[in-house]
Amino acid sequence: MANKKLIQGNEACVEGALAAGVRFFAGYPITPSTEIAEGMAERLPLVGGAFIQMEDEIASIAAAIGASIAGVKAMTATSGPGFSLMQENIGFAAMTEIPVVVVDVCRGGPSTGTPTKGSQSDFMQTRWGTHGDHPVIVLTPSSVQEVYDETIRAFNLAEKYMVPVILLYDEVVGHMREGVVLTKPEEIIERKKPSVKPEDYRPYAAAEDMIPALAPFGTGYRYHITGLSHDETGFPTGNPKAIQGLLERICGKIEANRHDIIKYNAFDVDDAEAVILAFGSPVRTARHVQKEARARGKKVGLFQILTAWPFPHEALQEIYAKTQASFVIPEMTLGQLADEVSKSVPRDKIYSVLRNDGEMITPAQLEEAVRRVLE
Repeated sequence: MANKKLIQGNEACVEGALAAGVRFFAGYPITPSTEIAEGMAERLPLVGGAFIQMEDEIASIAAAIGASIAGVKAMTATSGPGFSLMQENIGFAAMTEIPVVVVDVCRGGPSTGTPTKGSQSDFMQTRWGTHGDHPVIVLTPSSVQEVYDETIRAFNLAEKYMVPVILLYDEVVGHMREGVVLTKPEEIIERKKPSVKPEDYRPYAAAEDMIPALAPFGTGYRYHITGLSHDETGFPTGNPKAIQGLLERICGKIEANRHDIIKYNAFDVDDAEAVILAFGSPVRTARHVQKEARARGKKVGLFQILTAWPFPHEALQEIYAKTQASFVIPEMTLGQLADEVSKSVPRDKIYSVLRNDGEMITPAQLEEAVRRVLE
């Protein structure tokens, strides 16, 4: 019998992380993500894991990275203000290729903003918050079931590509309750292991797949880890060729595998005159509006983003090339998502429905926008 529970999004994140094999959590309480820390504090000791509340978010992600270096699947969770504090160490994890999962349950900003209300305004920060050209994967569930499933996928991608993965969802998804089927993961990915003897080991000597085999500390493989530009030995280098090669490799391992990483749902887009494009809680409004429009004979489709970064530009380009459809974009920001879509779709074919006051975009708001587009 399926294990189905009525739980909230943040609780589903805990369940998904444990199912993926997480055994270390470090964090600092912050609304609206606190239930994740609370759940981990209760559950991890029961499965031989460790929970630690750190003094701040900087220390939290540092501790999670340290645990991952030791070979343990590790994570932290936060919201916008804490996520901003984590940016330098997200860059460190990207440069050193240490897998770690960061959950950002988004609230309104800037600064302290609206702690108990939803927003999607961390969308660009998840991609470009840390400095320098860097790899990152960002997943964006819109339901409690998807939080569970995408949390598992986040750890699989982190371990497979040796990269930080961010799970981004808004307060609405984090605190709503829905029935969730806690299925056993079909696949649990573990990080690559070295195939050479310790004396021959070069930690960043990646094969054709561009992914290094970093042995957990304490297993007999001694090597150096630094956030500085480094060569295959892990030690700093000022060699321009080595620096260029390093940056091209750590970014290239994600770009070369876009087909494996990018995930989305497309509904009725093949003949659409208008396509609603959304992620997170606005998907729920969008699906209702799209179904109602189709029932009235209107050619309206829906494109749901489940992987925000890498962004699914190819899929959007294919849809537009086939249909010349207009894209209606409901988002809880002042246009961050629409700006990225404009790289795939002509700006004059993009219609934004924007709201960032902490309240959800209503069906009436979105229906009115769709009606105007189809006129």
